[in-house]
Amino acid sequence: MNAPAVLAAVVLYSAASAGAAEVAPGRALSFATDKGNCLACHVIAGGQQMGNIGPPLADIAARFPDREVLFRRIWDETAYNPATLMPPFGRHGILTATDINLIIDFLYTR
Repeated sequence: MNAPAVLAAVVLYSAASAGAAEVAPGRALSFATDKGNCLACHVIAGGQQMGNIGPPLADIAARFPDREVLFRRIWDETAYNPATLMPPFGRHGILTATDINLIIDFLYTR
């Protein structure tokens, strides 16, 4: 996905703010071992068998007040840190733009 398409995905999605009931799909994606699998490397409140390779995913809204920045980092962290262990979830097609936005909705509640 090119930069304008990524930006459009973030802008269009964030225009319709997520309600409390909508964070459940993002939680499921974050904890699913076949999709986001964030728990393999990160501590997330409410998760089990969490990893400690990456930073804890807490206070995300304060740490990433610009949703687009967080989106881009999940899409392809290698653009920010070429030596990262985090997979380029979007660039490799592991997660779709919609998946990433759902995960961000959930993480913003942490």
